[in-house]
Amino acid sequence: MTQATQMLIRLHDVTLGYGGHPAVHHLSGAIAAGARLAVIGPNGAGKSTLLGALAGLLRPLGGRIEMPAGVRVAYLPQQATLERSFPADVGEFAAMGLWRECGALGGLDAAQRARVQGALEAVGLQGWARQPLEALSGGQLQRVLFARLLLQNADVLLLDEPFTGIDERTSAELLALLQSWAAQGKTLLAVLHDARQVRAAFDEALLLAREPLAWGPAEEVLGIAAQHQLAMPAAFDPHAPLCAHGEGR
Repeated sequence: MTQATQMLIRLHDVTLGYGGHPAVHHLSGAIAAGARLAVIGPNGAGKSTLLGALAGLLRPLGGRIEMPAGVRVAYLPQQATLERSFPADVGEFAAMGLWRECGALGGLDAAQRARVQGALEAVGLQGWARQPLEALSGGQLQRVLFARLLLQNADVLLLDEPFTGIDERTSAELLALLQSWAAQGKTLLAVLHDARQVRAAFDEALLLAREPLAWGPAEEVLGIAAQHQLAMPAAFDPHAPLCAHGEGR
């Protein structure tokens, strides 16, 4: 079996939520190694919740997620969740992508410092290593986050709305970087809202509206999404009934 057909992640009747209240209902499916999967749907449909669970940040209320031991996962959260006043410069923040190698308090050797510089160059921020994070625009900060992601050298990359709120030039350049990672065999899952970006870099799509409405070839799923546009729920309901699965297992 080739890498392209190996199932890297399996979801078995997965239900996700908070405090017992489900945000994603009964999701089953498989993600192949090297897949490029866009997760689409309305706000509050559970897209970010799904990525958080795949990143290991959220335990399922029911069902299970299977992933082989040793698979490295890197997660890029929504930029809005980040603290812009974090006391670090651009180089230091990007270097956090090397934490598996050097630990939270470890220093960098010459080779690692060169890799940090190379990652910043790859995202168009050469010469910016000493700039404070708070001095960056939204697009520049997103470039730093991509540099950090690059340094993690993970097998699976999870990106939550990576192009939201940034300029078109930055979006295009970072999308091209994603395409290059896909060409290297990385497995990509991204929450996206722009059909053009889905078509440009993703061959599969998952349409979520608290429950899976469609999962398959990107163009087909985008068509189904257009048909359901007015019918899909717009927000997570904290008063929804408790999930019948009970607590995760």
